[in-house]
Amino acid sequence: MSTQTFSDLQKIVHPSNVKINEPLHNYTFTKTGGRADYFVTPKSYQEVQAIYAYADNHHIPLTIVGNGSNMIIKDGGIRGIVMTLIHLASMHTNGEQLTVQSGAAIIQASRYALENHLTGLEFACGIPGSVGGALYMNAGAYGGEIADVLKDALVITHTGELKTLHKDELELGYRSSRFSKEKLLVLEATFLLQKGEYEDIKSKMDELTFQRESKQPLEFPSCGSVFKRPPGHFAGKLIQDSGLQGKQIGGAQVSTKHAGFIVNVGSATATDYLELIQYVQNTVKRKFDVELETEVKIIGED
Repeated sequence: MSTQTFSDLQKIVHPSNVKINEPLHNYTFTKTGGRADYFVTPKSYQEVQAIYAYADNHHIPLTIVGNGSNMIIKDGGIRGIVMTLIHLASMHTNGEQLTVQSGAAIIQASRYALENHLTGLEFACGIPGSVGGALYMNAGAYGGEIADVLKDALVITHTGELKTLHKDELELGYRSSRFSKEKLLVLEATFLLQKGEYEDIKSKMDELTFQRESKQPLEFPSCGSVFKRPPGHFAGKLIQDSGLQGKQIGGAQVSTKHAGFIVNVGSATATDYLELIQYVQNTVKRKFDVELETEVKIIGED
């Protein structure tokens, strides 16, 4: 780490928004992860562009993290600059359109839509990620997904250029998008919704919230659903039928409430998580000859 880099970053963003050797377990839902060399939280698009340019000009790795809900950061941490957009979280409506900055929680966006009598985002009322992360993953739940309601997104390219891309340009597929294939960062998203009755929208959100709370192990830290749905199967059922519920390595455990979740039941490390994921994959492959692919994003150094 360089004191010069630290000083330079403090000139780009407010000094209080740059940290050095920052523990990343403070920013992940699993409460695991090593340290970031430099951790920055910009407050404007101009600051984001300036950080991109600085990292590029000085050949410093730049890693973007959302709110850490669907992510495992390895215990060795992340070299270079880690940036999160938690301070970019405003939202507003224009008729039936809802525009939200990418650092906002997608849950908050769904609640804001409710307050404005807009229907279409109810499915997202229990998805724990940021708006940027939701677009990155084309997040979905209960029969809905981002691709159903997205109009366009303002992005920043790897060269620092701002560009608005229509939904059709984003290659939104099952838990995938152009964002996951290219170095594109979402700055804001515009959703095309419909006018609805407040009580109808709220009733649907309440029902989905009840379903989620009754089925998912929300009482423990976790990274959400760990594995993608394999064609013709359900990951959770394969894991359950393999007899793996309750299987524990270190502080990481296959949830006894929902087999598709791995929870932190006490001082788990990222290594515990990764070893348990590998164990689950190997067991399901051996028993059912099905390859489980991770949905959770795994980044950082060993």
